[in-house]
Amino acid sequence: MKRIIVPTGYMGSGSSAITDLVAEFKDCQNEYKSYEYVLLHCPNGLFDLEDKLLIGNNAIRSDEAIRSFELQMKKLYDKKYWWVGNYKKIISPNFMKITDDFIKNIQQFNYSGYWYMHEEVNAKMFIKLLIRKPLKMFTLNKIRFNKVLKYSDGMRISYIKDKEFYKYSNEYIYKIIKEIAKGKENIILDQFLLPFNLFRVNNYFDDKLRVIVVERDPRDVFIINKYIWQARQLCVPFPLEVNEFCDFYKKMRESEKKCNSNKVYRVKFEDLIYDYENKVKEITKFLGFTEKDHVNKKSRFNPDISIKNTQLFRKKEYLEESRIIEEKLKDYLYDFPYEINNDVKETVEFE
Repeated sequence: MKRIIVPTGYMGSGSSAITDLVAEFKDCQNEYKSYEYVLLHCPNGLFDLEDKLLIGNNAIRSDEAIRSFELQMKKLYDKKYWWVGNYKKIISPNFMKITDDFIKNIQQFNYSGYWYMHEEVNAKMFIKLLIRKPLKMFTLNKIRFNKVLKYSDGMRISYIKDKEFYKYSNEYIYKIIKEIAKGKENIILDQFLLPFNLFRVNNYFDDKLRVIVVERDPRDVFIINKYIWQARQLCVPFPLEVNEFCDFYKKMRESEKKCNSNKVYRVKFEDLIYDYENKVKEITKFLGFTEKDHVNKKSRFNPDISIKNTQLFRKKEYLEESRIIEEKLKDYLYDFPYEINNDVKETVEFE
């Protein structure tokens, strides 16, 4: 495998444009198009496991960390109709075997014992306790039952060192990527990383990784999310009140730990349209392709079509909200080379 290419962005920022653009290059595996691979950064994903085991771990913390990670991976594997799941089909039937092997590598102890998280009563435990109560009363507590616990396999503990954790995690990630790639030299993994995780990349990836971060004028993000995506039940989780949106967006962007890795390239969505030729040359060079490798140019990402998704905020009915965004989010606005008047009804959705 030569390249692991990860398009990513800030919710609704247009990173699928990169997914489509890169898929036009020779020998790029992108079977499921803009399907989002979330196993690293989802709640209880690999990065949460890292933080729990390497920061503030204690005698019992890792038991919860390992179990939560294992359960989340099972959900992603089994749930066919969850749009981020169905890993059995989308990644590989081998996904859980690879995950189980990884857990065996990082788990250092498994012994008989329990703690308060094991004693938290769930429905199954409640039924057992309910059945036992009359039996205890009838026998005057002469029958001794085993303690009712959530788990039957004792304590699962790890005090793994950083270097060892990253070694096994690297092996785990690359085994999964190999399953997805299906022998192709280059693999596109949409949202495999988020901008907020990029400070971690050197711990997990070698120089095969190339991340392209896409940002977009927040005026268009707000307008298209509120007035188009919401109606189509496609909206991203931004506030729909403009002042709250501005506060949220600013805090979200400021929360990002900046990453100066040479594995990361940043681009504005609008530049892919208004400065297409120059940006494609830059991206081609960053990915290590040649111009000849761009074998299906404009077959999936066509700037003449995508331009319909820009400058939506100029419509008269959106001017008031747009001006508030212009005032509060000055640092994130795009300087358009010329004005156009697009209609939100003409926006284009991509697969």
